Amino acid sequence: MIELMEPNKTDVLSYLENNGPVPTRYAHVIINHRASEEPVYQDLLVGPLPIQNETVTSVPLTYPYTRKTEGKVRNIDADETTWQQWKFNVSSSILDITLDLWGGSSLGLENDTLIVFGIDPLWQDEGIIRWDQFWNSPKSVQGSLTLLPLGLYFTTNATGRDASKWTLDGWLYNGIFYETTESFRAAYYSPGFVKNGPNVDGTWAYSDQEGEIPALDTNFPPVSIAPSGSRYFTDPDQQYVKWMDFEFYTSFSRDTGLSLHDIKYKGDRIVYELSLQEALAHYAGNDPIQSGTAYLDTYYGFGPFAFELIKGYDCPPYATYMNSSFYNGETTRTHIDSICLFETEADYPIQRHSTSQYASATKNIYFTIRTVATVGNYDYMFSYEFYMDGSINIVVRASGYIQSAYFAKNEDYGYQIHDALSGSMHDHVLNFKIDFDILGTSNTMTTTANVATSEVYPWSKGKARNTMKLQRGTIENEDQAKINWAANGATAFTVVNADAKNKYGESRGYRISPSSPTIHLTVENSSNLEKSANWAKNDLFVTRQKDTEPKASHPYQSQDVFDPPIDFDAFFDGESLVQEDIVIWANVGMHHVPHTGDLPNTVFTTAHSSLVLSPVNYLMGSPARETVNMVKILYGGDEGTTVETFGQGSAECAVSSVHGLMPDLTEYVGDQVVRKFPYDPNHPYFETQGI
Repeated sequence: MIELMEPNKTDVLSYLENNGPVPTRYAHVIINHRASEEPVYQDLLVGPLPIQNETVTSVPLTYPYTRKTEGKVRNIDADETTWQQWKFNVSSSILDITLDLWGGSSLGLENDTLIVFGIDPLWQDEGIIRWDQFWNSPKSVQGSLTLLPLGLYFTTNATGRDASKWTLDGWLYNGIFYETTESFRAAYYSPGFVKNGPNVDGTWAYSDQEGEIPALDTNFPPVSIAPSGSRYFTDPDQQYVKWMDFEFYTSFSRDTGLSLHDIKYKGDRIVYELSLQEALAHYAGNDPIQSGTAYLDTYYGFGPFAFELIKGYDCPPYATYMNSSFYNGETTRTHIDSICLFETEADYPIQRHSTSQYASATKNIYFTIRTVATVGNYDYMFSYEFYMDGSINIVVRASGYIQSAYFAKNEDYGYQIHDALSGSMHDHVLNFKIDFDILGTSNTMTTTANVATSEVYPWSKGKARNTMKLQRGTIENEDQAKINWAANGATAFTVVNADAKNKYGESRGYRISPSSPTIHLTVENSSNLEKSANWAKNDLFVTRQKDTEPKASHPYQSQDVFDPPIDFDAFFDGESLVQEDIVIWANVGMHHVPHTGDLPNTVFTTAHSSLVLSPVNYLMGSPARETVNMVKILYGGDEGTTVETFGQGSAECAVSSVHGLMPDLTEYVGDQVVRKFPYDPNHPYFETQGI
């Protein structure tokens, strides 16, 4: 993997604000060293760029990581090719059983009808332990594999690189563990052995239209248009975007996909960096696959999955599209039209009021930059929405196929949702870095809590009044900075510049709050994750900004969960957070207990989570009043009804055919993507039709 190394913030601000030199650019390179008894991934810093033979250096990249091992972390997936053959050998050893149970096999042949894959991350406390399960192969290209578990599991001790020393350590079927293949076979052919039915692919697992079409559904639905064309500016070469009073730059990486930088509002920077850090999907169950699975998705990468968007469905037909690219395997891979930008109108006004004589309303027009990444079975839609009131909404939605469990005595972990299928419970937690710079880098996190109180006032004649009041506070240091949202939403968290007050003496700032439900990880001290995802333990974190702490996670955290490249807990060392350059690390996510409505795909309407960044005492009034897209109606007077449109004329747009507004989807070409199931890290990329 080769990417530009993000320059340190101190160097960037020196250049942007203090006439300092342009930051020297370097390449971030990750090398996969497999030709060794102890294979490793190693992060390197190469440069300066552009490369000249006499000046280039390559040194271990260590400063962004808490683990100090010359940028190295072990590679426990180095023998994936050998492992594939091992699985075929194991499957071959019970071919008679798989044929009897399911009429299928997994032997590495073209006519295989079974697939074997298992846990992630691998268990690491007693060597390298794998658990794998048999799954039925899909009969179509629609990706239903994760709905087809078969309920037969085996475990392997795969410690070391010598496969001759690997051991098959047991089988699990119908809740009974067998220590050897021989004991499993003996039980299988004994009287009374219970054989469970399979999950079989079919139209129930396909996303095609099915069922009775609702009345009038074949009439063409409403379509959005932009009668005046785009009302925003983009510079693809500079990756610059401007809409109304907002402007920002974009970047794109293999690990986390789209990020936003130098977000300014009305000419002042409010956010230096807004970026995804990691996405966790932690499962649970009474079988070792569900119990042992906790995906850290930057291992697979969001960049490779950010495929071409479906025009008119993922984004409005009139949206602007940008490409994304990343470099891997000595190839630069470009994903066309994988980022969309558009302005749209919400289905409610941003403000309104009416009386007996007048009514007024203001259109709620907002701007969105969006990308979708299909990481294995899940489709994650990331949207950053900018509003006329100065707020920014960070929205994540999840669709695609659930990873299901075989339904066998596991009612405590999910509903039965099909013949032999359980909707495996899991938590989605996604971490975002929000590096606020409110009118400079000297910022403070304040709290404002609504608290119940009993108060006696000068006018209450000595009688206590049961009421409520505000309780103001400050997050003083990092010891106080691991935060959960208050019960009943009672506490507001606002990043302010205490040295920049408005004329009323209130500190100007931006509040961060959930705009739909958010979560942190339910599991405490996860046996799967150990120290690799400490950022998931709370809702919100605040740290002092450091160039040595640019990210909360690393794509190879799963390779050593006990000593990962980044231990997020190490960021917290009690430093003061008062009028310092501070960073917010905030989680969105959802507790997902799949039900029958998740078949075949989870729906965006319920599987979503979001945060909103909104100005508090930042301006002297509502900036939503600046738009001319408002109306005031005076009625009931002697002069009849008058309408004030504040200079906004009527839209003129000739539409001869609604169908003509829709793009030609036969031009869709897809991208190069990678699946999780089964995943070969040595040969990860293949064409879209493989998904």
